[in-house]
Amino acid sequence: MKTLLSSHKVLFAICLILAVGASSCKKIEDLLTFQINDSTSFQVPATGVFSTALLSLPGATVNSSSSNTYSANNTSADHVQDVTLDRLTLTVTDPAGQNFDFLKSVSIYIATDASGTNKTLLASLNPVPTGQTTITLTPSGNKLDAYLRNGSYTLFTDVTMAQPLRQNTTLRADSRFNVKAKLK
Repeated sequence: MKTLLSSHKVLFAICLILAVGASSCKKIEDLLTFQINDSTSFQVPATGVFSTALLSLPGATVNSSSSNTYSANNTSADHVQDVTLDRLTLTVTDPAGQNFDFLKSVSIYIATDASGTNKTLLASLNPVPTGQTTITLTPSGNKLDAYLRNGSYTLFTDVTMAQPLRQNTTLRADSRFNVKAKLK
């Protein structure tokens, strides 16, 4: 009976140590998981009366908040292990009263620089819902570590027009990235 009681005490002690260890690991993991929020604006040019074609827009450079966010989380770009897009929303900011009825589909790509040689799909939406002034795109799920290691990246946008756009329209892209990194 004494041996059985001692075995239970040892087993309880082992379970307690494992539980405390798992809790500590979870706390460390939480410290190393954070988000980066970036925003930029770009313009969709007027297309004229008859154009409903695919437009590839010039790249928009984003001065990322990544360096400051890494520092605030006691890490650096060298220690980033996993970056994915959590959310990307587009909002019409100009002209007043404009909505997304002019778009049939939208795809946004990310590249490390303005040349766009290494761009990869970031997020897309097809079809674009009508009557909306803000839309949320579907993240591609691509791993984005290389794109958020520097202080900036470039977004390239392809849009398929649903109807002609009679005046230049400014859109704001707000992105939120999930980041996992090691401590410095």
